[in-house]
Amino acid sequence: MLHMKNLSKVYRTHMIETHALRGFEIHVKQGEFVTVTGPSGSGKTTFLNIAGLLEDFTGGEYFLDGVNVTGMNDNARTRLRNEKLGFIFQGFNLIPDLNLFDNVDVPLRYRGFAAKERKERIEDALAQVGLASRMKHYPAELSGGQQQRVAIARALAGSPRLLLADEPTGNLDTQMARSVMELLEEINARGTTILMVTHDPELALRSQRNVHIMDGQVSDLVRKTPSLVVEHQHVETNLHIA
Repeated sequence: MLHMKNLSKVYRTHMIETHALRGFEIHVKQGEFVTVTGPSGSGKTTFLNIAGLLEDFTGGEYFLDGVNVTGMNDNARTRLRNEKLGFIFQGFNLIPDLNLFDNVDVPLRYRGFAAKERKERIEDALAQVGLASRMKHYPAELSGGQQQRVAIARALAGSPRLLLADEPTGNLDTQMARSVMELLEEINARGTTILMVTHDPELALRSQRNVHIMDGQVSDLVRKTPSLVVEHQHVETNLHIA
C-alpha cells in the first residue's frame, strides 16, 4: 500500500539546510493499522505530509498503492490523493455554519460526484460512525468525540484505500479517545489501511504495528503480539520495514 525507499527531505534557506528525513524507509501493507510515534521535531509530520501527497520530497522513491509518485506534477498528485487517500486531523476542521450532512458533502462536491451518489455516500459514512440520526445537527451541538466522528465520516465518504490520521485523539479526553480508537479499529477490520501519528502510548500499543521515528529516520519497530507482550527491536539506519 505504501512503500518509501531511501527517502529524504531537506528544507533549504539561503543560510541553512535542515534534514527533516534522511534514509527513510517504510513499507505499510494493505489492511495494516500502523501507528507512528516519536518526539516533537523527529520528522513525523513531514513523513505524514509526504505520505499524503501534500508535500514533495528531495530524494528517494515513494510508491502509493503500486504507483510511483516520484516526479509527479501537482495535478497528478491531486488526482491520486483524491482517489486513494482520506485524512483525519487533530483539529476537526468542520465548517460551523454547515450541518453534518453538508460538512461531509463538501469534499465530495469538489470531486464531482453526482447528487444521488453523494447522498448515498454521506448517509453510509455517517451511519458507519454512529451519527446517522444527527445528520441535520450542527458541529456546535456535538461533543468533541462526536465532532471527530464526523471528521472520520467525511474521510470515509470518499472510500479511501489509505486513511492518514494525525493525532486524531489529541483534543479528546481519555474516554472519547478510546471510543474514536475503537471506531478506527472497526474501520480497519473492514479493510481500510490506517496510518496514524500519535503521542499516546496506550493507543500506539493497540495498533498492529508501531513505527518509531527519531531524527528523521526509522529508529525502531514495535510489534504487538497476541499476548500483548511487546517485542522491541533496534533497527539500523536505512533498514527496510516489512
